[in-house]
Amino acid sequence: MAASIPDQRSGRLSADKTEVPSGRATPIDAEKHPESTAQVAPTDSKIEKPADAQATAAEDGEDTSDYPTGLKLALIITSLCIAVFLVALDQTIIAPALGAITGHFRSVKDIGWYGSAYLLTTTALQPMYGAVYKLFNVKIAYLTAIFIFEVGSLICGVAPSSTTFIVGRAIAGIGTAGLFSGSIVILSLIMPLKKRPLAFGFIGGMWGIASVAGPLLGGAFTDHATWRWCFYVNLPIGGVAMGIVLLFLHVNRNTQDTINMTFLERAKQLDILGASMFIPGVICLLLALQWGGAEYAWSNSRIIGLFVGFGLLIIVFIGIQLWKGDQGTLPPRLFKNRFVLSAMLFCFGFGAGFFSLIYYLSLYFQAIQGVSAVQAGIKILPLLISTIVCSIATGGIITAIGYYQPVAMFCMLLYTVGAGMITTLDVDSPMREWFGYQVLAGLGIGAGFQIGVLVIQTVLPQQWVPVGSASVQFFQAFGGAIFVGVSQTLFQNGLIDKIVEANLGIDPKIFINSGASEVRSTLEQMGRADAIPKVLEAYMSGLRDTFYVTLACAAFAFLMTFGIGWKSVKVGPDGQKKASGETAAVAV
Repeated sequence: MAASIPDQRSGRLSADKTEVPSGRATPIDAEKHPESTAQVAPTDSKIEKPADAQATAAEDGEDTSDYPTGLKLALIITSLCIAVFLVALDQTIIAPALGAITGHFRSVKDIGWYGSAYLLTTTALQPMYGAVYKLFNVKIAYLTAIFIFEVGSLICGVAPSSTTFIVGRAIAGIGTAGLFSGSIVILSLIMPLKKRPLAFGFIGGMWGIASVAGPLLGGAFTDHATWRWCFYVNLPIGGVAMGIVLLFLHVNRNTQDTINMTFLERAKQLDILGASMFIPGVICLLLALQWGGAEYAWSNSRIIGLFVGFGLLIIVFIGIQLWKGDQGTLPPRLFKNRFVLSAMLFCFGFGAGFFSLIYYLSLYFQAIQGVSAVQAGIKILPLLISTIVCSIATGGIITAIGYYQPVAMFCMLLYTVGAGMITTLDVDSPMREWFGYQVLAGLGIGAGFQIGVLVIQTVLPQQWVPVGSASVQFFQAFGGAIFVGVSQTLFQNGLIDKIVEANLGIDPKIFINSGASEVRSTLEQMGRADAIPKVLEAYMSGLRDTFYVTLACAAFAFLMTFGIGWKSVKVGPDGQKKASGETAAVAV
């Protein structure tokens, strides 16, 4: 059941509990009193439209007269794809260059921070960007995020020391946090809902393309130029994206419900207090997972203190959110909508499984088959190419049929089956197995990048799209961050236990501290080539445990698709076509 609220052609919805006019339902009202919500006729009858716009609205159920078209629309979508490509590329291009970077700075001890500094700021700040896009000018906020990312990349490229490099990675992460959710928000403002799935498919496909290009470019720059080009390359690409957005993006539909407020008044609406609890809380958890079992034992006081700090800070944060209500970083309103909650949990499970699989599948080829990082990147092309194909194809299918739930259920089932087959990989698995299993999983994974944001944009009013989009993206990144750490612990424990069990007389920490592709050479240098089969079996045991994590997360994501609702991007939640130029649906 849903109600349509006039937005006076600004895209603004009356969502505040104290300002909703009589007879207009909020998402919470629709949950509590479904029998009382009804379609409210548009009240902005004074606005005249051209005859052709009226005909389009009557036929399609949505006024598209304010949306860009043709070359202008294509250029804007291209700029969004470029920005998302940068985000994904920055997460994959650095891996082949780590050896050269640590060699240049003589800083092997800092290698963990090169990834962690970026991950911490990216994950922790995503919900905050949702509020920024809701309260401030979307175009300016988006350009600012790209600029911050570019500054961080430049600092990394020119870094004279390891410490400066880490600072650059953290700054780049601050910009990254706002790019993907910002791209989704902009799409919601430049395209009618029924046409967005295909665009989401192209944007989701950027992750697959960057995952292919990242290791290859990183290896090529490191081997034939300098590792610094892994970061310099972001500057011209990001500059192109900024230029297109600056010149061609003109937002006619607002996400802001504070359009008449001054900058200072809007800034006061930001949940600074909540963010001051949430951001360090998330950082405590991620550091505990990063260090636990690797830098320090799980029983170490540092790890225990980090977990305790996370728990206390999050408890305080939850209290602040209940107090702040709709002005919170993660408003309780979102969690009371069953479709949005299911979308968040779906993204958590999907991100947890996907990022763990990408990381440890590459490790499988490097450690078990003894190939380089670049060659491993080539060997996971079946997974990545099938992911790209699925992302674009499912976007087109959803655009055609309107309903995203059946597509999500089918694809997540494929993903789960493919992940299950990957757990059967062994030391001597032939090409037909590791190739075919990747294709099966990839044909399911591709849809996952757009399902969460489609749910948000279908069931929430426009003014809640920024916060909702940032929230599902946070849970996707948070799931990946947590379960890559969980998988790391399971991998290390499985590897160590099997080596000890084999009674080889070799310290297992040798393999924990050496590169994945150096297993054979390390043993040969020790004069223990005879132990290679047993050590590879131990490696495989640890890797298989990580594949079980991916399987469990994929199955969880599949189960969550049952809760995202049988909704169509072509019609409102109440079964009536949405005229978003005049009204916006409020979901149950």
